[in-house]
Amino acid sequence: HYGPWKSELAGRDLPWGMFGENLTTEGLSEEEVRVGDRFRVGSAILRITEPRVPCAKLALRFEREDILKRFLQSGRTGFYFAVEEEGEASAGDRIESLARDPRGVTIAELVQLYRSKVPDPELMRLAVESPGLSEPWRAGFRKRLEALESRSGGEQGGRHDPGA
Repeated sequence: HYGPWKSELAGRDLPWGMFGENLTTEGLSEEEVRVGDRFRVGSAILRITEPRVPCAKLALRFEREDILKRFLQSGRTGFYFAVEEEGEASAGDRIESLARDPRGVTIAELVQLYRSKVPDPELMRLAVESPGLSEPWRAGFRKRLEALESRSGGEQGGRHDPGA
């Protein structure tokens, strides 16, 4: 997402890794990739586990307090990979899709759930049941889903950090 960020943050130098990522990719979007999807990069095998959620370190790096909010609102959060099989990966290596989890929810859907004050209970249920979702996110969504299901009337939801 460096292109859109360079436009949005005009005049800001954005070298690779500026967002704290360990692996900068092209062609994988939050709207398309699903939790549990598996990829080969070089000889390593990686699996998508959850979206990235910005922390205070990003605000310090950018020297902008608004960057955390902008990062989440943009939907350009990126995502975390778990290493299923160690291997060598180098700049320019092709990213090969190995398997797509048909039960997995997209990274964009997870970010939507995370940000929503009144989340879609069916989508949250799918997220909780998604086998590839990391346990901290699953537990956070499970807790929110239980709260949604136990309430009758009034405003539902509220922000909960699934990573807590």
